[in-house]
Amino acid sequence: MKMNKKAGLLALAAWPLVVASFAASAQSPAGRWKTIDDETGRVKSIVEISQAANGMLSGKVVQVLHSDRGPNPTCDKCTGERRNQPIAGMTILWDLKPNGDEWSGGTILDPANGKTYKSKAKLIDANRLGVSGCIAFICREQVWQRE
Repeated sequence: MKMNKKAGLLALAAWPLVVASFAASAQSPAGRWKTIDDETGRVKSIVEISQAANGMLSGKVVQVLHSDRGPNPTCDKCTGERRNQPIAGMTILWDLKPNGDEWSGGTILDPANGKTYKSKAKLIDANRLGVSGCIAFICREQVWQRE
């Protein structure tokens, strides 16, 4: 009887740690996201965001769902190592650093035009992520939805 009581108290004492662990993982943008075109509202691709141990984010296109350039589009307007490479499998978001309740200071690539922009991201809620690409003080935001 004493052993069961001790186990129960131990489980009760550990409960806040379990809840905090779930809350921390829910506050991370790590996971799979549907990218939504801010002009058409169509789902364009699935991007998988990973978070390194230091908190930095990167994102890779794992699937292209809608493209005006056929079923397996390449980044024909990109320069350097990404030029003419398949968009599926391409890292399009990198070096976002934790900054309070958002991630900033990174770079995002728009495979449609081959251009890169300063980037930031912020969780709107558990299932929506605001991702911005900026030139100087002009930013354009897309809201991605968790898959």
